[in-house]
Amino acid sequence: MKKTILYDSHLKFNAKMVDFAGFMMPVVYTSIKEEHMYVREKAGMFDVSHMGEVCVRGKEAAKFVDHIFTNDVASMVDKQILYGMMCYPSGGVVDDLLVYKFTDEHFLLIVNASNVDKDFEWIIKNNKFDCKITNESENFSEVALQGPLAEKILQKITDFDLSKITFFTSDEVSIQGHRCLVSRTGYTGEDGFEIYSSHDSIKEVWDLILEAGQDDVMPCGLGCRDTLRFEVALPLYGNELSKDITPIEAGLSFAVKLEAGDFIGKDVLVKQKKEKTKRRIVGLTLLDKGIIRHGYEVYHGETLVGEVTTGYKSPSTGETVAMAMIDRPYDKLKTELLVDVRGKKKKAVVRNKKFYQKSYKN
Repeated sequence: MKKTILYDSHLKFNAKMVDFAGFMMPVVYTSIKEEHMYVREKAGMFDVSHMGEVCVRGKEAAKFVDHIFTNDVASMVDKQILYGMMCYPSGGVVDDLLVYKFTDEHFLLIVNASNVDKDFEWIIKNNKFDCKITNESENFSEVALQGPLAEKILQKITDFDLSKITFFTSDEVSIQGHRCLVSRTGYTGEDGFEIYSSHDSIKEVWDLILEAGQDDVMPCGLGCRDTLRFEVALPLYGNELSKDITPIEAGLSFAVKLEAGDFIGKDVLVKQKKEKTKRRIVGLTLLDKGIIRHGYEVYHGETLVGEVTTGYKSPSTGETVAMAMIDRPYDKLKTELLVDVRGKKKKAVVRNKKFYQKSYKN
């Protein structure tokens, strides 16, 4: 079992540690609800050092990334970041990821921790371009500072004007002498920053942020990271995305530029976009008492029409809600359905899957 550089720091704050993607990671420190609301109202800091980093360098780096990535790499400017997917020829998803552009010959791919080895193998397999690919995951540590007070807190420990890092851009920032790559993307629906650096530097940065933030920041675990992303309908690989779920079915067409590039799996997605998919992910509100969980079956009368991908009682709204993959035509708003909750059919209704309004800073 791997440990991040912040392992001892998590134990210091009495975190409950669990196995996640081969790492011992903090799932919760106090309670998921308290940590969740701290991010919504103040700021929370996450150890995300388990994420994977793959570097692409060379004359045809841009052409290669454009070949494996669903978003429009050709339109990117230096320091810009794009979200998108790598797809199989079937249209199913290898992984969703962030692409950081530094120059036309240098890109950084941020991939999910559970998929690092699989992704790297896929990337290497499909490299027929003049570029070099390296798995740098062992050389990076990363923390994410998220919440409406994130900029105010981080600004206390750097002379760099953080307002210059706009949404989905990055820059090199010195934090108390520590050289860091800082970006502004977020996976919580709130404003905030991702900070990448060496292992030793991230250990120092973690402490510096906690000291600068005082009562306005708290360490947060993977538990509330999931509830936060879920409330704003951000996908989790293995739930809303997989080799059997395409980006179009997942409702992520905004990250699939069918008019640009010729990426792997494009022909299938073009057809799905034109003809409409046979199913799609929608939101559900549970009308009866209970909690909906991943994998629960969804029915229309006695007909099985779908499955829950993620479900929670929303900490921000108090509603019991879910995202679910539902067959057409049962995906229409206000359609009444039934969810099998431990053998009992509970009433639910189809709704918009964005359960909470995002608060990003553009």
